[in-house]
Amino acid sequence: MMDPTTDNAGPTEDAGTARAALEALRAEIAKAVVGQDPAVTGLVVALLCRGHVLLEGVPGVAKTLLVRALASALELETKRVQFTPDLMPSDVTGSLVYDTRTAEFSFQPGPVFTNLLLADEINRTPPKTQSSLLEAMEERQVTVDGTPRPLPEPFLVAATQNPVEYEGTYPLPEAQLDRFLLKLTIPLPSRQDEIDVLTRHAEGFNPRDLRAAGVRPVAGPAALEAARAAVAKTAVSPEISGYVVDICRATRESPSLSLGVSPRGATALLAASRAWAWLTGRDYVTPDDVKALALPTLRHRVQLRPEAEMEGVTADSVISAILAHVPVPR
Repeated sequence: MMDPTTDNAGPTEDAGTARAALEALRAEIAKAVVGQDPAVTGLVVALLCRGHVLLEGVPGVAKTLLVRALASALELETKRVQFTPDLMPSDVTGSLVYDTRTAEFSFQPGPVFTNLLLADEINRTPPKTQSSLLEAMEERQVTVDGTPRPLPEPFLVAATQNPVEYEGTYPLPEAQLDRFLLKLTIPLPSRQDEIDVLTRHAEGFNPRDLRAAGVRPVAGPAALEAARAAVAKTAVSPEISGYVVDICRATRESPSLSLGVSPRGATALLAASRAWAWLTGRDYVTPDDVKALALPTLRHRVQLRPEAEMEGVTADSVISAILAHVPVPR
């Protein structure tokens, strides 16, 4: 009969190794990006949840550099698409190409067939092209000419966008936004962080050569799979599930919102909370885990009423008020 102590040692050790690899991943990204720890953590949470991330911020705050640093620290295939007004859906997903030698059509895969897709400035392309990613993000496949073609595993879309009030942008459709696990806002750096950025550049840092900056691969598919398996075992009590549901239902009843969080948003919040709990070293979810992930998980899933928007109300302020009023389970 197998020794239960020996049986339990393997998975625990694997999970611990995987957690160490993901901690190292955060450290590697910090070699290239200064002062964006919440965004780095959000990207790691999305990897654990098989989710996608939308990064929003004004030009020049290292959104693209952040994703490129993540790609450099992962042993995964990465491709980048620069979204422009004339980009076509087939430029992303791929298309059938006629081969004159065989007199037949063959499928030419698009850049979406990769592990990590950097969708740069996704809101600078029209909604038709934005929506070309819907099936890929939700179903992990692309259908061309009636034939579904599976995407590699793991698959993550990390999209960047400028604030919607900037010239030349197209708002993302609600269905598209709902496919992103997290929406992370990238703020302008603090004075000290900006000084650190300038110091790095003065010392020769080249954002186009991350290898020279010392960013190296520290986590691959095996570590990621072990981490995901450990996250799946993180305990969720009925009280925590009820707490998540109460928060999401409160958004549907808020007088400031015309659109509340859907059941998909509730499952996303629970998944992100489990990943965060595991990353912090626990095998169970607490209300604080839910609160920590509520804003990035829910802010893009709600829609403000016009009158509330005119009064300066934001999605974050509404969600924060809900978190302050929904009873917290003991």
